[in-house]
Amino acid sequence: MPKFIIEREIPNAGTLTAEQLQGISQTSCDILNALPQCQWLESYVTDNKIYCVYIADNVNTIKAHAEQGGFPANSIAEIKTIIDPTTAE
Repeated sequence: MPKFIIEREIPNAGTLTAEQLQGISQTSCDILNALPQCQWLESYVTDNKIYCVYIADNVNTIKAHAEQGGFPANSIAEIKTIIDPTTAE
C-alpha cells in the first residue's frame, strides 16, 4: 500500500502537553480501528505543525481519517521513495 505524509497545521503544536498528545493519539487510534486499510506509522511535532506518516490504500482514506477525527490535513502527499545517508554510498 502507498505511504503518505500529512502536514497538519496546528498553532502551538510544540507546546501541547504529553496528556494532550496522548488524547490526540487515542482519538486517532480509535478511528483507525474502524479503518483497517489505514495505518499510522509515526508523527513529528514542530512549533506549529504535526507531520504524520501513514500507510493507506488511497488519499481518500487519509482524508476520511482526518474528517472523522477533526484533525486538519492541510497537505497530503504520497511518498514515492525514501532516501537517507546510505543512499550516497
